[in-house]
Amino acid sequence: WPRPPQEPSLYTVKAVIILDNDGDRLFAKYYDDTYPSAKEQKAFEKNIFNKTHRTDSEIALLEGLTVVYKSSIDLYFYVIGSSHENEVAGDTQGWRGRVGGAGGGNDTTQGGQGPPPRKNVEKRALLENMEGLFLAVDEIVDGG
Repeated sequence: WPRPPQEPSLYTVKAVIILDNDGDRLFAKYYDDTYPSAKEQKAFEKNIFNKTHRTDSEIALLEGLTVVYKSSIDLYFYVIGSSHENEVAGDTQGWRGRVGGAGGGNDTTQGGQGPPPRKNVEKRALLENMEGLFLAVDEIVDGG
């Protein structure tokens, strides 16, 4: 007999995590109870960092979850979804670019048009723009 189709869900993102190059949390937002305690979340973050920080791949299956990730200078960006999702966030470049562009000032040396969008984000810039990060992640993910 064919398997019944899985119940559709709009909640495809289980977590968005940003770690520094030592694997320490800079930002994490979990959208369900897959890892309910802070201790479980930290253990999961350590595990994904250890499995991904030396690879050039951008997607992994870990602990039954799909992990889409991208590194940028001294940061690691992760979007976590269930294993049946097809590349959870689709394009990590898109949300990384939004976060990287947060808080850019206006540069009059370029005719008042401001600096070009950043292609890479570094820890210092991220920490200086945490408010923009929270807004960008909330806008992009919209509750899971």
